[in-house]
Amino acid sequence: MEPIAHTFTGMALAAAGLRRATPLAGTALFMGANAPDVDVFSGFVAYYESVAFRRGWTHGVLALALWPFVLTGVLLLWDRYVRLKRKPDAAPARAGPLLAVTAVAVASHPALDWLNNYGLRWLMPFSGRWFYGDALFIVDPWVWLVLGGVAFLTFSQSKLARVRWAVFFALSSWLILANTELVPAASVVLWFAGAGALVAARWRLRDATPVTLERAAQAGIAVAAVYMVAMVGASAAARAEVRAAAAAQGIVPEDVMVAPVPADPFSGQVIVMTRDEYYTGTFNWLNEPRLRLDGERTSRPRGIAFELASRDAAARRFLVWSRYPVIDLEPDRGAIRVTFTDARYPQGQLEGPKVYLPASAVESGGN
Repeated sequence: MEPIAHTFTGMALAAAGLRRATPLAGTALFMGANAPDVDVFSGFVAYYESVAFRRGWTHGVLALALWPFVLTGVLLLWDRYVRLKRKPDAAPARAGPLLAVTAVAVASHPALDWLNNYGLRWLMPFSGRWFYGDALFIVDPWVWLVLGGVAFLTFSQSKLARVRWAVFFALSSWLILANTELVPAASVVLWFAGAGALVAARWRLRDATPVTLERAAQAGIAVAAVYMVAMVGASAAARAEVRAAAAAQGIVPEDVMVAPVPADPFSGQVIVMTRDEYYTGTFNWLNEPRLRLDGERTSRPRGIAFELASRDAAARRFLVWSRYPVIDLEPDRGAIRVTFTDARYPQGQLEGPKVYLPASAVESGGN
């Protein structure tokens, strides 16, 4: 998921009572919920290095074991040499509780990332295999509304905080309205109804006790968890139905994806991969038939042009990440331009690497 969802997760956990575990617990939850995304800086190293490196080392089992100790150590050093020197009478942070809440926050990050169709490599560095939940779109407004909502109820006591929250909800609402071609009308209405309900709840709970706010946050986390589990189950059921429907049409799937789409939990983007081709289409629980395959098919990449182009460094990095690679061959000033994309992203949504091969090399079979 994107950084807002991870940040709201850390804030919701803090609002649910974990911030009382020890001084600096709230900071630990925020840092832990976002720490694995330090790999975003790999994008500055080399062309397409980011897609090859991201959601790997910093998100895998070894990192999950190490991050809590690293972050706890950093926070304890900050506590001793900065915070307590500024406030000598403050209670010191406790290592055990700090480690525990940090571990919870760190674990939440790859769990959320697994939910979308971008995927992550749970087993790094021991295995580079990708895992995909195919359950939530990478930007999920309902996660923002529920987890961000309970964070809003707790962390909006000051006038400045309320201004910040107002800016966030205004910008996120604009994002919803600016994409009405992708977001169903019912989802737009539900978003504004939910945002209005949060404002009303904030007014009603303006004098609420900390215990009441913690219970509200715990309920919000429970609702978010139920939603995520339900979406994982719905995705698995949809894949099974797509396999059966494809087989009934004489298609033999090797792999099936039913990926989430923006703000619509009932619909999905479908890819059926066979030995030679990709079939694309849509799935909707409310339609009949639920599966609708497009008429066009895309060939899986093979041949000498793919083999030669795959040796390029940018192409190798791209293929580390690509789930359903596609290539397009075009003549270009005496060469063959090989453009890499991924079938998960409709044409124009993803700019993959371009590799130029001598036409003579392709025509001669690479000899």
